[in-house]
Amino acid sequence: MDRIRVTYVLTTANREDAHAKARDIGFEQTVELPPGTLPPGLEERIVGTVETVRDAGEEGRFEAVLSYDPIAVGDDLPQLLNLLYGNISLMSGIRLTGLELPPAVLGRLPGPRFGIEGVRRLCACDDERPLLCAAAKPVGLSAVELARLCHTLATSGIDLVKDDHGLANQASAPFDERVKQCQDAVERANARTGGHTLYVPNVTGSVDTLRDRLELVRSIGCRAVLLAPLLIGLDTVRWIAEGTVLSVFAHPALTGAYFHPHHGITPDVLLGTVFRAIGSDGVIYPNAGGRFPLTRRTCEAINRRLRAPLGGMRAAFPVPGGGVDAARVPYWTEQYGPDTVFLVGASLYAEPDLEQAARRLVESVRTVWA
Repeated sequence: MDRIRVTYVLTTANREDAHAKARDIGFEQTVELPPGTLPPGLEERIVGTVETVRDAGEEGRFEAVLSYDPIAVGDDLPQLLNLLYGNISLMSGIRLTGLELPPAVLGRLPGPRFGIEGVRRLCACDDERPLLCAAAKPVGLSAVELARLCHTLATSGIDLVKDDHGLANQASAPFDERVKQCQDAVERANARTGGHTLYVPNVTGSVDTLRDRLELVRSIGCRAVLLAPLLIGLDTVRWIAEGTVLSVFAHPALTGAYFHPHHGITPDVLLGTVFRAIGSDGVIYPNAGGRFPLTRRTCEAINRRLRAPLGGMRAAFPVPGGGVDAARVPYWTEQYGPDTVFLVGASLYAEPDLEQAARRLVESVRTVWA
């Protein structure tokens, strides 16, 4: 396979209209000119080729596969994203549902630096069991209070303690103060218990702060960071993944704007393929049955894409969260398997004793996977 292949589901009146719409996509996404206006030979070399159009199993929906020569991309990620869904994102009835990238394109993307096995090593987890993650929250607490929560969660045996994604540089807990105190709290907990909990600070912020934030978290011993790719830019995540020795965990903030039934990009493609390819070692998504509307089928599709062979890229951890009940985690571990990180938040904080609740969660998972 030497071409980029993209599957779109098109909403049109009939198959003939679907063919025409697919052909229009091939022109719009490349030359942005109508047929008959191009210099001789350019259409064959650059314009997307409509390979197939077939019924998508629902009235008025048709699946179209287009392929593009990688020459239309060049060598940068923004142009790849522009080719896949740039102008047509402004239209209607076009949903990107599948993506196959040839080696020539995959080779320009970093993929996970650590991947599933590397993150396990960072957490010193030799057991083939799911990992557990919890968030220090809420926004409005002081750095001291957040650090106390990190210490409690690390002491209980949680593998990864991350910042809530809303923690930025608020006056209540300024970035520098917060990450220093939280990292110190986790280190003290590890020294006390012999554990290897990782603190994962949220470094998402304006572009002029990123270098300083990354340098700070590296200097104090952090091994992983939390980023929201759609807030800071997908290529910014790629730059961080390639240019640092930090493990990257991606948060799905703003991705829901793409997840419409007849338009946008499916969650498994955006979170499972794109987020992984730009360098995410773990990708957070809202699990089925929580407070967000993703279905179990969608979650399983995300899991498959994060773990499936993708060129020479390492597999990435699915991180289901968004309302995962601590009491249901053993059930979900059996459904999703050991190569998963479970993010638990509100249900732990709802308990009168956070440390005991977290310990019960840790024990319940280790018992199932003993």
